[in-house]
Amino acid sequence: MDRLLDQALLLDDHGALASRLDALAQGYESGEMSRAAILVLAAEEWRQAGRPEIALDRFRGAIEDGGEVSVDPRAGVADTLFELGHAEEARTVIAEVRADGWNPATALTVAETLAAYDDLDAALEWATEGVLACPSGVTIREALLRTRYRIRVDLGLPEDDLDALLC
Repeated sequence: MDRLLDQALLLDDHGALASRLDALAQGYESGEMSRAAILVLAAEEWRQAGRPEIALDRFRGAIEDGGEVSVDPRAGVADTLFELGHAEEARTVIAEVRADGWNPATALTVAETLAAYDDLDAALEWATEGVLACPSGVTIREALLRTRYRIRVDLGLPEDDLDALLC
């Protein structure tokens, strides 16, 4: 998998990598990562290749597969729906993620998505909750703190105690 990703990055051909990941996922049964994780990687590459419709299908395939992933694939579904101009459907998916439970990596992805689509108040809420749910010393916590700080700056809010944790 690492070799495949490295080759594609060198070639800067997201479509070719997405196709190769799709082919890998089709016959994949078990290994170092779940089939769902491969589908998520394929979806991300399809988005980079400018094919959000295919990406949406792969994210949904990852959800259906149900395998272990670091970020809930529904976060990718929501981001792609926003990209396709389906904001209300995206917000519904985000509400489902919130209701079903999430991890800090998912909170970061949702916060970044909402910030990218100018819903800074909701983005701040996700980033803050993600920080509070994440133990100190975990790498994702630093990313959440940085994202939260950027959102607060964009909102014109003064520094608070959580912002002060960024060193």
